[in-house]
Amino acid sequence: MSHYKPYPAYKDSGVGWLGHVPTHWEIAPLWSVYRPLKRTGFADEPLLSVYRDYGVVLKASRDDNRNRASDDLGPYQLVEPGNLVTNKMKTWQGSIAVSELRGIVSPAYFVYEPIRNVFGRYIHHLMRCLPYITGYMSVSKGIRVGQWDLDPDYFRTFPVLFPPRGEQERIVKALDSETARIDALIAKKSEFIELLTKKRQALITHAVTKGLNPKAKMKDSGVEWIGEVPEHWAVCKLSYRYSEELGKMLDEKKMTGNHPVPYLRNKDVQWQSINASDLPTMDISPSEIDRYTIKDGDLLVCEGGDVGRAAIWRGDNSVIGYQKALHRLRAVSGKRDSVEFYFYALFAAKINGVFEESDTKSTISHLPAEKFREYRFAFPPLDEQQNIVEFLTSMTKRIALISEKTQLSIDLLKKRRSALITAAVTGQIDLRESA
Repeated sequence: MSHYKPYPAYKDSGVGWLGHVPTHWEIAPLWSVYRPLKRTGFADEPLLSVYRDYGVVLKASRDDNRNRASDDLGPYQLVEPGNLVTNKMKTWQGSIAVSELRGIVSPAYFVYEPIRNVFGRYIHHLMRCLPYITGYMSVSKGIRVGQWDLDPDYFRTFPVLFPPRGEQERIVKALDSETARIDALIAKKSEFIELLTKKRQALITHAVTKGLNPKAKMKDSGVEWIGEVPEHWAVCKLSYRYSEELGKMLDEKKMTGNHPVPYLRNKDVQWQSINASDLPTMDISPSEIDRYTIKDGDLLVCEGGDVGRAAIWRGDNSVIGYQKALHRLRAVSGKRDSVEFYFYALFAAKINGVFEESDTKSTISHLPAEKFREYRFAFPPLDEQQNIVEFLTSMTKRIALISEKTQLSIDLLKKRRSALITAAVTGQIDLRESA
């Protein structure tokens, strides 16, 4: 932002986290700009939520909002365009915004209406910029981590920076132009990452079902998602090539503490990674060790939750168990099968919807061992499996590196966007001539 000029003169705002502001800007307490209001009894209005990244949006528009609304919407508060809305437990995270929508919000929110001539979009940017977030954090309190309350008595004293109304509009106009350019770049880079993800998925699916030889003679696999496979490949049930065991069921009532063994849970197994830190323990007696513990080269597969998510355990000789929410797979013969190949085959099955009900396409909540063993996969000879693994490992690493670099550039653009908005609405740069 070095090409932007500062204002000609500044004054001390009197607020440590705000610093110096342009001399001609007014500083007024929030209570003199907005007043709280609570209007209930509008149950037919659409539900709204306030997000750090998106501002006030329709609750139904976000599939990541799992907070269930009350059955009784009568106490929910009406919000109209221009109202300032804040989630008092998450204001310190940036969950505060000026709404452009009409709807209702949770009784736990605070709603304010302007009592001065303010340009709502300027206030929207101002109240969400980094210095203000710092200010909210400094006065928020609470016992539960992640849900610190911002006391409304403190909030009403917060300073509001006031350029002249026309200047507020010019600042927002200049920001709209520059942030639109940045957002367009972010969108293009995000689309590129999505294309890379699809390319990686297609590459893996093709390799584990068609192999690397484009001239190979093909046959019908008899499995819909696999289609044709090379003639010399085997197509068989999982149980013919891998042993499968579910882990031990956790029963705290039967815990004696006599044979404590750390164990892996469903959440500890992510794609291609396994968490082995700070694991809980369960009783696994010496006679159960072989059945309920893992060893180097085992493939762990989630039985519930994100069904089919998997990773290969690469560890030392430590004794580590696994819970019933996980399948443990071991190749029946290491001279016939590579667990790395089957990991890729399992990934291909997952992304091709194998673990979804064919009629409803609703995700299976659990993958019983009996059902898992019956799934059929294509298995090339071991040397081909190893060649495919080597090829996919190299290609997916290359794709991952490109994706990581692209994501880094997206993160930098987002930081630049945030810094630009902060500098503009707090008067660190002069955008009057840029609008």
